[in-house]
Amino acid sequence: MTVTQSPQLPLNFDFRPSMSGEDFLVSECNAQAVAWLDRWPDWPSPFTVIYGEAGCGKTHLAEVFREATGAALIDLDSDDPYEMMGAAKAGVIDDVERVIETKQQALFHLFNSAKENGAHVLITAKTAPAQWNVSLADLKSRLGTAPAIEIGQPDDRLMLAIVVKLFSDRQIQIDPEVSTYMLSRMERSFDQVRRLVSEIDRQSLSQKRKITIPLVRSVFQKEE
Repeated sequence: MTVTQSPQLPLNFDFRPSMSGEDFLVSECNAQAVAWLDRWPDWPSPFTVIYGEAGCGKTHLAEVFREATGAALIDLDSDDPYEMMGAAKAGVIDDVERVIETKQQALFHLFNSAKENGAHVLITAKTAPAQWNVSLADLKSRLGTAPAIEIGQPDDRLMLAIVVKLFSDRQIQIDPEVSTYMLSRMERSFDQVRRLVSEIDRQSLSQKRKITIPLVRSVFQKEE
């Protein structure tokens, strides 16, 4: 995957363009997962699992992987591996725990087909494969061979970079005290910061007010 540098952000981060038009910021909490995706197609198993708590950015990273590799978004409603992936050499299953109990046979067939055809599937989940409720012994043994890489929750440095960048993407420059105030009060979640930035921008436009700590405070109070 190609790294591009953003001239708008005053902090030293790598950026990965995603299908959503947003950038994925590489930091200590997700660098190992990014390094594994950069190794594709040199993966030791047909499946590679990236897991972490909700909001840690694994779905966003999967979108980056899809754009970089042309990976198919896999639907497990079929037991036919070709219907799932077609001729693609890479695939993505997002949030596999939603379907793991009912789609084990499909996953088993997909693993075997990917191995035979030199294809690979990126799977995202909230927990490591050892914690999934897998009753199919053959699938469980195959999942045991898959690398599983955890994405940690974003640290303060990364969260600050995300705040600055999301406002910058909207052509808004905020004072440092505003971003510091936000950082001290918000959850360490990519989803949370995107939601907050969007609402702060909306309130600023609707009230015709500059983005200041009092305005941001009022948004936090509504969120509570």
